Amino acid sequence: MQANDARTLLQCAVPTLVAGAVAVAIGFAVAGGKGGIGAAAGILLALANMSLGLYMLQRTARQWPQVFQMMGLALYAVQFLVIAVLLGVLKDTTLFNPRAFAFSVLAGTLVWVAAQLRAHMKMKILYVDPEAAADAKKPAPAESPS
Repeated sequence: MQANDARTLLQCAVPTLVAGAVAVAIGFAVAGGKGGIGAAAGILLALANMSLGLYMLQRTARQWPQVFQMMGLALYAVQFLVIAVLLGVLKDTTLFNPRAFAFSVLAGTLVWVAAQLRAHMKMKILYVDPEAAADAKKPAPAESPS
């Protein structure tokens, strides 16, 4: 993992975990222990889903840059489907409060996306190689007359 990849992951995971702590507190206050468990499970699902997606997208960008955009679109569709299927499967569970679970998944996903947007906007990525630009400005060496 490159340094800017780890920085992006950290800048996304920390706000999501903070939102998770708030969601657990709200879930516990509103629905008791099952609400807190549901909120914690929802935040963990959002965190795992989004961090795995970020890892896969960064790996694709390094190995196959020509399919990066297509992979990004496919990845977000798969992430949406995974969350939708899990919400459908776990809607009648008695292990935790499904409403707290669903709202915390939504909150965690929105916080992750906002944090990722902020991280990418603040990231300083060179799109021009400064060394290549400096080499292009140098005059060609003069040939010696023979």
